Amino acid sequence: MPAKLAIVMRADLAMGKGKTAAQAAHAAVVAALRNQGSARFTAWLRAGQPKVVLKVPGEEALLDLCATAEAAGLPVSVIRDAGRTQVAAGTLTCCAIGPAYDAEVDAVSGELSLL
Repeated sequence: MPAKLAIVMRADLAMGKGKTAAQAAHAAVVAALRNQGSARFTAWLRAGQPKVVLKVPGEEALLDLCATAEAAGLPVSVIRDAGRTQVAAGTLTCCAIGPAYDAEVDAVSGELSLL
């Protein structure tokens, strides 16, 4: 069964490209480490670790999405910045949903636009 990892970024923070990439990388690493050994993780590894990077308009939308994904039983990893560069410490920048089966991820994030 195909699996993927969705990384969902806040579009309102106006982070630079490097900062955005770093936050997405944090989300991917945390999600992978937290879910090692699960059937979903194994399927994701075997598929080549597919990832999609999506966007939401702001913090409230990101929190709502995280709650929806958690209620659906999906792994969710929330990333808050350390505050060393472009955003204040504790700022919610993004989340990872998964790794999980494509249909599960799409059920909660399928309407979102690519970053």
